[in-house]
Amino acid sequence: MLALTACGDGSASNPSGKSADGYPVTVASCGKEAKVAAPPRRAVSLDQGSTEILLSLGLADRMVGTGTWTDPVLKNLEKDNAKVERLADRYPSLEKVLAKEPDFVSASFLYTVGKGGVADRTKFTELGVPVYVSPTDCAGKDNDGGGDGKRVKTLTMDTVYGEVRDLAKVFDVEKRGERLVADLKDRVTKATKDIKASDTTLLYWFANSDAPYMAGCCGAPGIITRELGAKNVFDDTREEWPQINWETVADRDPDVLVIGDLTRRSQSAESAAAKIKFLESNPATKNLTAVRKKRYVLLSGQAMNPTIRTVDGIEQVAAGLRKFGLAR
Repeated sequence: MLALTACGDGSASNPSGKSADGYPVTVASCGKEAKVAAPPRRAVSLDQGSTEILLSLGLADRMVGTGTWTDPVLKNLEKDNAKVERLADRYPSLEKVLAKEPDFVSASFLYTVGKGGVADRTKFTELGVPVYVSPTDCAGKDNDGGGDGKRVKTLTMDTVYGEVRDLAKVFDVEKRGERLVADLKDRVTKATKDIKASDTTLLYWFANSDAPYMAGCCGAPGIITRELGAKNVFDDTREEWPQINWETVADRDPDVLVIGDLTRRSQSAESAAAKIKFLESNPATKNLTAVRKKRYVLLSGQAMNPTIRTVDGIEQVAAGLRKFGLAR
């Protein structure tokens, strides 16, 4: 996926700070509204998914800080990303964010701008800083029950595309947004062409070997599974990332294990290498079909979150199914 160039779009730079044509712009923000008076010039993105959308829209020159990283940035965005200060690998402090004098803040998760994250978003809005939270973390999702929430409605790529369009609208680069959406859709079409995997079962393991987080039916892994016509062995739960014991995993015995290859170090078995070592030595898992046949597909953490990288996940799992002879 190519990062979109910063020229040729008729984008309003608005260095004076005065209202631009078509502004103010208001977009929905997880139950609230984000209202911007002019195209942002000093944006801070507080989650990697949001950061990679802004960089893909060619907006590095309008970003003054990023935070909360799970993986290395996409290769094609490395040069632009290097231009933007990383405020913290995890959650930067509110003071550090405000020191950048942001005129717009974006986040992929409600938690990031809530209790336990950077700061409650009301603190930003009280200071006149609009906050945008991705619809992928709230549209059709119940976050009140603890954990990673529950999907009341099944997530689709349309919600991810909606986030791209929202951010493109906020920054007055809507043509770039449409080009990015078109590119993502084209990649999905190519990755899923002629795949028939209805007899194939998948299990998605994000992190933790003691009480593993496995994907439920209806988040980003659900998008991947449905696009490929396969079946998630835990599609009977709408929890985003339920913690499931290994005995239950053994009972479901998936054909393929889709494994999160994380670079963070906050839980056990973060890397794919650590996960595979555990799987091949643990008595409860070493005889799983997928383990015996070494049917592993490795995904970045971001590809297992609802972001533009979910398309990477579709491509990589499709390639794995073809490699294993399971994409009939």
